[in-house]
Amino acid sequence: MASEEIEFTSVDLSEFYDESELSQNENSTDLVVLTEKERILVNIMFDRLAEISPQKMSIIADRVADLERLTRNIAHFPSLLERQEGLFENRDQFTLLENLLSQHGNDKTLHVPTKALLGKGFLVAKFHLFMTMASLSAKHEFPRHEIQEYRNTALTLMFTVMAEDVYLSLLDNTDISVDLRQQVAGALIILWEHRSDQNVADMAPVLGSVWKARRKIAPVFGTMVGTSELLLLSMEMDNAWIEFISQKAGVPEIAMSLEEFLFGLTYEDIQRVKSILKDKGIHAIGRQEVASILGVTPENPDDEKSDPRQLYLNYSIRRDNAKARLRMNLPGPHHTLEDHYMQFILETNKEKQYNDVFAR
Repeated sequence: MASEEIEFTSVDLSEFYDESELSQNENSTDLVVLTEKERILVNIMFDRLAEISPQKMSIIADRVADLERLTRNIAHFPSLLERQEGLFENRDQFTLLENLLSQHGNDKTLHVPTKALLGKGFLVAKFHLFMTMASLSAKHEFPRHEIQEYRNTALTLMFTVMAEDVYLSLLDNTDISVDLRQQVAGALIILWEHRSDQNVADMAPVLGSVWKARRKIAPVFGTMVGTSELLLLSMEMDNAWIEFISQKAGVPEIAMSLEEFLFGLTYEDIQRVKSILKDKGIHAIGRQEVASILGVTPENPDDEKSDPRQLYLNYSIRRDNAKARLRMNLPGPHHTLEDHYMQFILETNKEKQYNDVFAR
């Protein structure tokens, strides 16, 4: 596939992160081992385990030390925001932007900077640390609000891992404007540099809440259109989600991706269930019956024991299926709900910035 000719506009990468979230670090990488909130949670864990299980406290301390050593190693690799003199070519953030936008539809592993690959490993290791602490806090019956904080932190880290996948997917979507794809590429570079992303702060609470809510509602599939489910979800969500649903739920591509997310089924399985309901004249069917028809294990509705890794696995399956449909020009969603919602967040933020400029 020939490289796409792209006319670059000026992109200020500083707009993609909040410097107040990045503590001062002696390492040039600006990769923060623990944010202030995370450090407080780790200290709480140390204090409680010191009395309950000093051995487990020592294990957690070792894992934190591993993260610190990893960030020091990553710091040896050059910043993605600075100009680098290479053996064969000179690189800077603008050549990286150009490369990201021209390499679409293919696996980018060998085009991704080494620092970005190592940084993802750091983020996954940090996720495992907080998942372990969430498990320990529940096992040792910490106060309920503390247990929830460990779980929420792990969930946010999972969404940060997911954000990289979503950005890469949006970069491959040539149906969206070049200008927006440049914004996506800029946000991705900042995510690679700092392993922190301000757009996750907008996405994570909403999709995390939607994921939890969908497990408690939608007990009856009916015609599988999910109208009542959408209504109930919107009532529980914040304004950003309600605005997204009101503006985008009528778009066929987004509606299909939303159905997959809500029902936890592939587009193909949803069509199969719809067909069976229609043929048999059935107006309503429960989760157990759907699972029986498809020969799958029904979801566990116990949201308290839900694992963020299950959300990521569900996303990965939907992402891979969407890519396959797009590649083979098959019916069904060609992008995930997460893709569409992140695109909505970026477009909304850009519009707000535009309006703020002209309001001055």
